[in-house]
Amino acid sequence: MKIGIIGGSGLDRPELLENYEKKEVETSFGKPSSPIICGKIHDLEVCILSRHGLKHEIPPSQVNFRANIAALKVLGCTHIIATSAVGSLREEIMPGDLVFPDQFIDFTKQRKNTFYDKIGEVVHTSLADPFSNFLRDLFISCSKELNLKFHPKAAIVVVEGPRFSTRAESFMFKNFADIIGMTTFPECALAREAGIEYISIAMSTDYDCWKNDEEPVTFEKVKQIMAENADKVKKLILYALQKLGKQEVNKDDIDFIKSKIRTIPNFPKPGIMFRDITTLLKDGEGMKKAIDVLYERYKDKKINVVAGIESRGFIIGGILAERLKTGFVPIRKKGKLPFETIKEEYDLEYGKDSIEIHKDAISPGQRVLLIDDLIATGGTMMAACNLIEKLEGKIVECAFIVELPELKGREKLVKWPIFTIVNFEGE
Repeated sequence: MKIGIIGGSGLDRPELLENYEKKEVETSFGKPSSPIICGKIHDLEVCILSRHGLKHEIPPSQVNFRANIAALKVLGCTHIIATSAVGSLREEIMPGDLVFPDQFIDFTKQRKNTFYDKIGEVVHTSLADPFSNFLRDLFISCSKELNLKFHPKAAIVVVEGPRFSTRAESFMFKNFADIIGMTTFPECALAREAGIEYISIAMSTDYDCWKNDEEPVTFEKVKQIMAENADKVKKLILYALQKLGKQEVNKDDIDFIKSKIRTIPNFPKPGIMFRDITTLLKDGEGMKKAIDVLYERYKDKKINVVAGIESRGFIIGGILAERLKTGFVPIRKKGKLPFETIKEEYDLEYGKDSIEIHKDAISPGQRVLLIDDLIATGGTMMAACNLIEKLEGKIVECAFIVELPELKGREKLVKWPIFTIVNFEGE
């Protein structure tokens, strides 16, 4: 899996990627809108392209959509996440809301909208459902987990631009579409022709000009709303990329590991479904598969030290550290470590607790992999991350065997990369 990201929203900053490089790509359809920044995010290969150029100098009608999609295809992208600003044609779709369109209506006039426009190479592409259902389901799920305000479906009418609508046009479009934009077509159709899964993350910035109690849309207003909400879109994409990275693990291995984890109802109190990994720990084949998954993920990550959280994190982290040929550092409950420590408190359901690490456990700049058995509310791991950063260590990733998504632990850890092997969601 290789991800192309089209747009801006703060995701064209190269420092977000590991080992990034800028690539100039030539295609048979010309040059793309910008150099393409390639690197890794959450262990996924990612290519970032600025649709309107690095300085937003290319108007919608002059974007070389064919070259953009062709360049991402040449670089091996299998999925595209595109961001864009849109106007709302519905009262309930408010400025700042996210929208995941499932249909488009083409009102453009002068764009090259197919790769197959030469005599003798006619190709008819099905676009009944033009957007990737897989990506839409993923981003809808992630938006729910992050408590973002979003709309799971919409028809977008795509106009030529760069001008905005007249009131008559806006009222007309309101009769058959939900949002209006200038870039989704032919981008979406070309991605389908290229065999690339495509999603549009549309951010509502205005009410176009149909709403009499709102000022008509201006470019300055669009830029203002986009700037105010860029962090939200970036957070969503990074969160989704974490989940996509986890799906790179063989599904049969995931299912096998999950089958070795016992569920105990009503423990430690009524209503709780306790996920007991002791059954995985005692199963030789299951435990080997779990460690193999973690080893394959981190063997080339230049890990300097593995840190495990008391107590099951000691078991998993210790075995993995041996496989990676690194040292192991324990992070323990208060009062368990003999040498001088630093402490970090975290919230429990009732009250607080704390964990500690030896002051000399991590050297500045060391690449640290944090390990625990399970992520639930995320409080303990967040405290562990803070301890590592106090010692000036660099957190490569936080890794878990099990994730309980309904408890929203990822929301506390959004600052750091996360990897989990199995999910127990609503089970």
